[in-house]
Amino acid sequence: MTTLIMTRHGHVPGISPARFRGRVEVDLSPTGEAQAAALAERIAACWQPAAIYTSPLGRCVATGARIALATSCAAVAHAALADIDYGAWQWKTHGEAQAQAPELFAQWHAAPQRVRFPGGESLQDVMVRAADLVRDLLARHRDETVVLVGHDSSNRVLLAHLLDLPLSHYWRLGQEPCNLTVVEAGGDQAKLLRLNETAHLDGIAAP
Repeated sequence: MTTLIMTRHGHVPGISPARFRGRVEVDLSPTGEAQAAALAERIAACWQPAAIYTSPLGRCVATGARIALATSCAAVAHAALADIDYGAWQWKTHGEAQAQAPELFAQWHAAPQRVRFPGGESLQDVMVRAADLVRDLLARHRDETVVLVGHDSSNRVLLAHLLDLPLSHYWRLGQEPCNLTVVEAGGDQAKLLRLNETAHLDGIAAP
């Protein structure tokens, strides 16, 4: 079985108040830097990764670099872990999006599997990337431990794929910044060992 340690990048501007960040480049905040350091320390204490893959966006690359330094394992950017493309909604606040397209905004929260963002992606598009990534990782890293540093949206979809859950369950899978989510996977089996664990972040002041 391959052990997949999934995490999300550290805190960045645009999380609160919430914006549709997507492919916008934003740096880790001071809180995000502290979260990444604590996450890296926790992973190094409990696992020895054979590989680290990150989204190509800078906030994930920076978080992965912390983990790479702590574990002496190189981090490599992988396009499949990129955040969903929100298209015309990118960097809009939730209030702005709701005001401009109230029906689509409501559907995003009620039935996200039915939404394609204007000029952007759908969850099904992200699922295709996730499925290809899982096939590659399980073949390349059989019986090894792999760290994946992604985004809220891409991680939720990746988890849904691994656990054979419909995309309508998207909102049920929490992914806080620098959480630990651990899945053992191999063949046609997957077991969820940890979901959205954040105890290692205790003591870090909220932004």
